[in-house]
Amino acid sequence: MANIVLLGTQWGDEGKGKIVDLLTPSFDVVARYQGGHNAGHTVYVQGKKIVLHLIPSGILHPGTLCVIGNGVVLDPRAFLEELAALKKRVDIRDENIAISKNTHLILPYHGLVEKFCEEQRGAKKIGTTCRGIGPAYEDKAARRGIRAGDLLDLEVLKEKIRENVEEKNSYCTRQGLPPFDAQVIYDEYAAYAKRLKKYIQDVSLLLDQKMREGKSILFEGAQGALLDIDHGTYPFVTSSNSTAGGVCTGLGIGPSKLDAVLGVTKAYTTRVGSGPFPTEIFDETGKIIARRGDEFGATTGRPRRCGWFDVLAVSYACRVNGIDKIVLTKPDVLDELEEVRISTGYKYKGSLLRSFPPEPWILEKVVPQYKNVPGWKQPVHGAREFAGLPRAFKDYLKLIEDLVEARAVIISTGVEREDTILDRRRLKGLLNLDAIKECLRLPA
Repeated sequence: MANIVLLGTQWGDEGKGKIVDLLTPSFDVVARYQGGHNAGHTVYVQGKKIVLHLIPSGILHPGTLCVIGNGVVLDPRAFLEELAALKKRVDIRDENIAISKNTHLILPYHGLVEKFCEEQRGAKKIGTTCRGIGPAYEDKAARRGIRAGDLLDLEVLKEKIRENVEEKNSYCTRQGLPPFDAQVIYDEYAAYAKRLKKYIQDVSLLLDQKMREGKSILFEGAQGALLDIDHGTYPFVTSSNSTAGGVCTGLGIGPSKLDAVLGVTKAYTTRVGSGPFPTEIFDETGKIIARRGDEFGATTGRPRRCGWFDVLAVSYACRVNGIDKIVLTKPDVLDELEEVRISTGYKYKGSLLRSFPPEPWILEKVVPQYKNVPGWKQPVHGAREFAGLPRAFKDYLKLIEDLVEARAVIISTGVEREDTILDRRRLKGLLNLDAIKECLRLPA
């Protein structure tokens, strides 16, 4: 089977967790390539809700190797707490988890610095989770970061913590913040080292070995393409490359190893935190969508802003990532609406824009150009076969496919694994459909 990248085509929260979990039976390895525990991937298994932040969503399938790449920033405490909670619910073997030795670590001062900087922005705040993700990536770029491999040599770890705390305390003094104690931090992370060392290895080499053995890999993205540090709505973005290019740099593999990219796309649009959002809905319809879609952040619990499907935004994400196949999620949330709107373009200063402008000062002023289509007023929720879908929904789907120039090969019609429709013809050769069908009891 193929090696596939799965990522979000909007501002995150597209439902990637369910889809990774759904497709895992077709793969031997699931590898996360960027982000930190600011991500929240929600999976429902037999009615029980499981939220993952750092550990790949494939962990719910016994025997699957789950990899955390060097493009991730890892908070040891968050990882160990998440793993302990999962082990109470799922049979997990330690040999099925690998952490890249080049993965950068989040330390206690990162969260404090981020919170302080976010408060200083005032009305221009980014809306981060304040979990230290951004400052950890800053230290990585500044070549002073501490990596997972440093936990394997405590003398190296101690010296790096000393140097970093000295630099951070100079900053804290200038800003009137309390200083950090290098010895206290070292003692904490030396204890983490004893618990983490069995997971730390050369992930680039590991993945190469697996591919040489004929194993298939699912590459799991966090956040969404429009939050990419380079290609998103900067500065209202995350601190890593959430687009497909991040797979290669975030795991240490060559681009020729990637066979396809699947874009997870919500049937409407959501955004958490600050930043421009052209199709945002401010009336009662937005509240209905938020309530029916349970649009609250899996990591922070913050309510998500809701809006209509944005063709230019998704088309842009498809172009940047080389996507010609999408996974449509949560169309059932729109089941009861009399009318559904699709933004097909923007007007800016009187001119029609036909491509997505990621600059926030432009997006804040664009006027979406909507096409109104009839709602289907029949339940898509829980549907498991394409033939039984309402005609109005099929028309909506075809319109979206034509406008973004990508085909919907999977439709998620609910939170459970089984609430899924697969286009077997278009997925043939990419996925082991028999393995997925057997695991999830989907229709033949």
